[in-house]
Amino acid sequence: MKIAFVGKGGSGKTTLSSLFIRHLAANEAPVIAVDADINQHLGTALGLDDAEAAALPAMGAHLSLIKEYLRGTNPRIPSAETMIKTTPPGEGSRLLRVCEDNPIYEACARTVRLDDGDIRLMATGPFTESDLGVACYHSKVGAVELCLNHLVDGPEEYVVVDMTAGSDSFASGMFTRFDLTFLVVEPTRKGVSVYRQYKQYARDFGVALRVVGNKVQGMDDVEFLREEVGDDLLVTVGHSDWVRSMEKGRPAAFELLEVNNRMALQSLQNAAEDSYRHRDWERYTRQMVHFHLKNAESWGNARTGADLAAQVDPGFVLSERISAAQPA
Repeated sequence: MKIAFVGKGGSGKTTLSSLFIRHLAANEAPVIAVDADINQHLGTALGLDDAEAAALPAMGAHLSLIKEYLRGTNPRIPSAETMIKTTPPGEGSRLLRVCEDNPIYEACARTVRLDDGDIRLMATGPFTESDLGVACYHSKVGAVELCLNHLVDGPEEYVVVDMTAGSDSFASGMFTRFDLTFLVVEPTRKGVSVYRQYKQYARDFGVALRVVGNKVQGMDDVEFLREEVGDDLLVTVGHSDWVRSMEKGRPAAFELLEVNNRMALQSLQNAAEDSYRHRDWERYTRQMVHFHLKNAESWGNARTGADLAAQVDPGFVLSERISAAQPA
């Protein structure tokens, strides 16, 4: 299943996504973690030192390889140059799976050893000074969206994406690629205003959204969040000595994380599993095609010099049952 963590800057989004990833690994779930934030901190939150985090390969730097691999023998895609971030799979496309080895993972993913198991970590790459004025951050996450469009995940497999902070998370069709989006909200007026903005975006596209209250200090904070977000509030998280030590670079064993916080992480996993059971693969594929046609008309056709609507395979539906063709 595909899970996103979103929230305003400073809300604790990356910290909570890293804790959830550790929790899944402790429960022996296969996990691919993706740092799609404009500020790349997921690696360090998972225990990498600064040098190791900086050495993570940037997915954007391997975009040509990603496109060439995914297009496979799809006759609707004559060249990798005509693929854009929203290009959907079709007959002959190569599909990705969580538990496999392939050239994309070899080039873009690195194994991170956690206390209770290994996970794969991928990163979009940082937004650097050389990008200022000449690039949009959405060009960085295009590789992530393309991979998610071609990924067939099962009910006990996880792809966890730490999205960029703020409403930019909803500025492309990627926000529809997830079974469940966890919105990390602080118990403040500003935090709640971010929730209202996100809720509208999510409602327009039927995106499943649950609120995780963070930095909660007492029942007054809990009641405030319940009054403001209602049934969307899934769980709340307060102060953690374990997290404080982790942020100092001296994490204790994950099994020593406070019991109440471990229970909160289990609530997140339960909600994710329930959401996956309601996935509609046909609707999932239609949303993918919708955003592709929208992007093709607004800028894709002009940029590639091709009719990108012709890439849509009308009889193709992504699903667990589909067998990916693996062209030589």
